[in-house]
Amino acid sequence: MSNAITERQLSPPKKTNNSTLMRRLIKNKYIYFMILPGLLYFLVFKYIPMWGLIISFQDYQPYKGVLGSEWVGFEHFHRLFTEDMFWTIFKNTLILFFINVLFYFPVPIILALMLNEVRKVFFQRTIQTLVYIPHFMSWVIVVSISFVMLTMDGGIINELLVYFGFNKVNFLLNPDWFRPMYVIQVIWREAGWGTIIYLAAIAAIDPQLYEAARMDGAGRFRQMWHITLPAIRSVIIVLLILKIGDIMELSFEHVYLLLNSMNREVAEIFDTYVYTAGLRQGQYSFSTAVGFFKSFVGLVLVMLANWLSKKFGEEGIY
Repeated sequence: MSNAITERQLSPPKKTNNSTLMRRLIKNKYIYFMILPGLLYFLVFKYIPMWGLIISFQDYQPYKGVLGSEWVGFEHFHRLFTEDMFWTIFKNTLILFFINVLFYFPVPIILALMLNEVRKVFFQRTIQTLVYIPHFMSWVIVVSISFVMLTMDGGIINELLVYFGFNKVNFLLNPDWFRPMYVIQVIWREAGWGTIIYLAAIAAIDPQLYEAARMDGAGRFRQMWHITLPAIRSVIIVLLILKIGDIMELSFEHVYLLLNSMNREVAEIFDTYVYTAGLRQGQYSFSTAVGFFKSFVGLVLVMLANWLSKKFGEEGIY
């Protein structure tokens, strides 16, 4: 008994969880200061606005406010699913998403692999800078450049077609050309910027792996296929999962600038539908219900994709 009392008296008192947490906060204060702007951004612009989702279940009237508006339950969701345009915009959104995944998503990976194989640092940096520049242009500028090049009234593309003996093509008003034009613009603007994460992942690969492969007689392509790609596979999976979560997010500004009365049947998506049928007509509750539906679908697909990635032995995002 005396021994137990002596040991208890000699042992230092245990620190409380609060004091330990405070010590860690003070020790890593500069790291927390660095992430503070990001946390504030998500808090102010992502989490606090979730309170507004409640109006998707109301007949929201601005002069009555959220608390004074009448509850209508799932009426707006029922209207959404029974609208004649619903399946059209749902189909258009899915088609544009799958075109993005099929044609755009591999491009940054391929571009990063190609840049990694450039041995002259000057040329590598120069090419990187050139492919990064379009990302800093707004969609207004990108679409304007496309308009100047593709218009039938003096556009350089149509002038070249006429020069080589072909007829002019109305790229801007022809519905068949909307999707190719959309994905080409996305690739041109975003492909270079998308290589940043992949190049960072490639830079973390142990150089000794490449040295061992060269000693075994592996060429550049074999090194890329058996070392580089497997090493960045987890990064590719994570970015693909996040991409799947954006299935309903296709850049409103980009699509809206390309949208016109002639291609509306293939170009109308949820974002443009919310703006034209919801916000411009003051249907705030209905437009919020559409946004709620988009977010719910994205959340379900992210969870499903993450579950499948873990089933196949990958880490996933959580």
